[in-house]
Amino acid sequence: MEQLTPAKGTPADPPGGTAGEEAKRRGLRKMKLVALSFLLGATIVFLLTSWAESAGWPGWVGYVRAAAEAGMVGALADWFAVTALFRHPLGLRIPHTAIIPNKKDALGNSLGEFVGSNFLSPDVIRDKLRRVEVASRLGGWLSQRDNAERVTSELATVVRGAVTVLRDEDVQAIMEQAVVKRVIDKPWGPPLGKILAGVFEDGAHHKLVDLMCDRAYEWVRDNHQTMLRVVSDRAPSWSPKFVDEMLADKVYGEVLTFTWAVKTDVNHPMRLALDKFLGEFAHDLQTDPKTMERAEQVKGQIVSHAEVQKLIGNAWATAKEMLLKAAEDPSSELRQRVRGGLESLGKRLVDDPSMTSKVDGWVESAAVYLVTHYSREITTIITDTVERWDAEETSRKIELQVGRDLQFIRINGTVVGALAGLVIYAVAQLLF
Repeated sequence: MEQLTPAKGTPADPPGGTAGEEAKRRGLRKMKLVALSFLLGATIVFLLTSWAESAGWPGWVGYVRAAAEAGMVGALADWFAVTALFRHPLGLRIPHTAIIPNKKDALGNSLGEFVGSNFLSPDVIRDKLRRVEVASRLGGWLSQRDNAERVTSELATVVRGAVTVLRDEDVQAIMEQAVVKRVIDKPWGPPLGKILAGVFEDGAHHKLVDLMCDRAYEWVRDNHQTMLRVVSDRAPSWSPKFVDEMLADKVYGEVLTFTWAVKTDVNHPMRLALDKFLGEFAHDLQTDPKTMERAEQVKGQIVSHAEVQKLIGNAWATAKEMLLKAAEDPSSELRQRVRGGLESLGKRLVDDPSMTSKVDGWVESAAVYLVTHYSREITTIITDTVERWDAEETSRKIELQVGRDLQFIRINGTVVGALAGLVIYAVAQLLF
């Protein structure tokens, strides 16, 4: 019967599925009928030639009868041998029959030992991985944009799944215990002082000082009336107003000149004094107990502030929202950077022999470590799985897989037996 092809657009049954097993059953039944027909053919020929020989037919009939008789014996012997693998022939509990159901566990152990000895040995693994060239193949695959995008999409799916599964309160508790608490428990003075000392030593703070000086000069320049009002408010009540205005203009001019000098002269004494103060402050943060204690008090005030507490509490929610949005958006900066990094990695694996060799070495070492330390656990999967199988069901499944090919043994037994019987009969006739 011709097997129907699934219609276009209809998913075919997976290998080993219901349709596949049914096809194998039909093939097995067909081959059993073919093997049986050889036996029946040899039997019919034997019966006819036996009758013909008793009726006085010519001598060639004996040759045919001998071949048919030997073919029958060969067919029956091979039928017994094939059947004895899977069940007791004719239901008779003959010793050393139904081998697979009776020896299922032993076969599973043997198969596990065979796999462990011949496939999970370090030498075999190393040789196979070297011939596979994992790094160069992976690099060639990753260097293609479509493949890099595919991996990026899969990673985004994993990130979305992981972030969605995590409970917000659990993550927040971990952040508070593992991150915030550790930051708070450690003194801030010495590390902050060390950082500031490095910044001041490199002169990286000069831009900030320049900005402050620019802002101070601009404020004085743009707030002439404010300066006049401040001086007038501080003047004695008996002082004439024109004197206050002259004094205010003089003070304003001096302040403006001073801020301009500080702004334009990088070696101005005010700047040098500020640098000295900052350097001493950084040193005191690391060595002076009072300054360090003051830094701890400031730290406590900062951490206990309501806005800071709110920020800490919302940190995970904000990070979670950002991760989800970045993972879901194919055009997000995160996904573009991941995709670009994967493509770059793929090109390096192809073009850089030293990196390729290094990655291949890592893969080999990891695989060898696994088979060296966990080969027993791997082979146990085979033995434990076979042990859990039902004996009769196991026999049926194995017969379904290889039984069709085993029927050729019966066919060959019939043919070879017939030829052997013919030769033996012919030799006997020649000698006797």
